[in-house]
Amino acid sequence: MKYGRFLKITMVAGLAMGLLTKVASVQAEEKGDRHPFNISVSPGFMDMEGDFPTKDGFVGTVKLGYDLNDWWSLEGGIFLAPILKAQYYNHQNPDGSWVRINRLQEEAGVDETTGYGLVGDALFHPTPWKRVDPYLAIGFQAIGFTDDMKNHDQFGLGLRGGAGVIYNINDSWGVRADYRAAFGNGSSKGTVNSVTEVGVRYVFGANVAPNFLVSGGPKDSDADGLTDEEEAKLGTNPLDPDTDHDQLGDFDEVRKYHTDPLNPDTDFDALKDGAEVFNYTTDPLNRDTDGGGVADGHEVIEDLTDPRAGHGADDLQLFELNIQFDWNKDVIKAEYFKDLDIIGKVLSRDPGATARIEGHADKRKLSRADYNLQLSERRAKACLTYLATKWNIAPARMVAVGYGFSRPKAKNDSLNGNPVNRRVEVYIRKSGQAEPTAPLSQVEVNNVGAVIPVAAPKGK
Repeated sequence: MKYGRFLKITMVAGLAMGLLTKVASVQAEEKGDRHPFNISVSPGFMDMEGDFPTKDGFVGTVKLGYDLNDWWSLEGGIFLAPILKAQYYNHQNPDGSWVRINRLQEEAGVDETTGYGLVGDALFHPTPWKRVDPYLAIGFQAIGFTDDMKNHDQFGLGLRGGAGVIYNINDSWGVRADYRAAFGNGSSKGTVNSVTEVGVRYVFGANVAPNFLVSGGPKDSDADGLTDEEEAKLGTNPLDPDTDHDQLGDFDEVRKYHTDPLNPDTDFDALKDGAEVFNYTTDPLNRDTDGGGVADGHEVIEDLTDPRAGHGADDLQLFELNIQFDWNKDVIKAEYFKDLDIIGKVLSRDPGATARIEGHADKRKLSRADYNLQLSERRAKACLTYLATKWNIAPARMVAVGYGFSRPKAKNDSLNGNPVNRRVEVYIRKSGQAEPTAPLSQVEVNNVGAVIPVAAPKGK
């Protein structure tokens, strides 16, 4: 193959693109909204005319673009079709026999060749500054091959036109699809083809961060009352007035309520701090505001008792058991039978009492939510089975549920968890205590930390 001309053209095109890139890099340093230079890399498919000596083939194109204004832009680039294999046709000999002829061998004496060239287009954008940016294109194409062909130009110049669309992912990046067809040539021996491409586009300088000028006092980017310097020390987000999204602003948490602005549930009672302040008027720093023995969240979500201060008499009776199970097991060890026997005696003495048995786990670095949820439920059911079997407590009087690590009592260590959170809790509702008539729906339970209009507990 003859590569001399191909190398010269590549060097000239490379020099031109290098100069444009240099200008684009300078443009990227400018402070302003316009960033006119862009680059596109697009693989595609070149469809040759039917009687051309080569088959269709893969093509790759690199183009640099410049936006003249909102509606018009210019693009120029180089393309390479690295492997174009020979096209064949059938020929009938005078004796009537047929023979398969290699058209590229006839033309250039080879079985495959390489195509290359330059392209230049003017693009018209009818809907500028849109995320989806369709456009029409008209321009030229110069195509050549690394092998001389008898009946085609070594490097032919022709006109081309087509259309395309860009989907702008953000200010810098986009994806594009293009179709171009050559419909005229400077020579009667020129090459007619079409190209379909899909690629990516990058706009130089569009990701330059804006410069903010702040004067007249300390900077408070999110206007929450805490300066950015204070938020950096606290670890809160200076661009978000409510870092932990508990409906209490960072300023109120730090200055007024003294709650943790990085933890939506400071006292680990299953209610978000904002809900405690605005919905339930409970203390976001006290897990059991009324001192009745049951956490505020359990009263609100499960029991529908009143968690407010002075209403501890309506709390359910809580037994908390630190039962240690073997790894991945739900068999209760004999050493814990005495703890369950106490609960069995209480339920036996009060035939109208009911029990809710809850299993909880701690969260370690590799803990899986679904696994711990199922395991904690199995362990709660093991306790229910023991009480039903040993103490003849009717299963209908008991319910067993598992919460995995979704309701901790205290903060978990990121690596080792926290043994305080590995527990079984048994809540006994005595005879005469009102049964909950309107438990929270699952949607309300999932959103119990938000400021939502749920039914408030009745006062005494």
